[in-house]
Amino acid sequence: MASSRPSVLVADDDADIRDLVVFKLQQAGMEVVAVGDGNAALEALTGFRPDLVLLDVMMPGLSGLDVLRRIRADEQLRSLKVVLLTARARDVDVDDGYTSGADEYVTKPFSPRELMHRVNTLLGRGR
Repeated sequence: MASSRPSVLVADDDADIRDLVVFKLQQAGMEVVAVGDGNAALEALTGFRPDLVLLDVMMPGLSGLDVLRRIRADEQLRSLKVVLLTARARDVDVDDGYTSGADEYVTKPFSPRELMHRVNTLLGRGR
């Protein structure tokens, strides 16, 4: 039987932010796979089907938006819940994120509590 723990893929090139997010997700009882760039995120998705993907927008190689567009274009992946994490908070950036298919858009710096609230809501674990 599959694990009942929600699983999350975290892709962020900032190790401090990645470690914080991984810590908070694990603390909430989630299974977490963490990678440092967009290419690694797509690679991880070939063998791992998380319930949710957290993508930093600004990463070397493939950006979070590039990864998001590929997820939405892929028949097997398109239903994944995706949260974009980014320092880009201008309206045009937020619109671009949602237009590309993001389920949520969280701007840095973010409150870990706020991030967890959004993650739990997307996973249907809202209280």
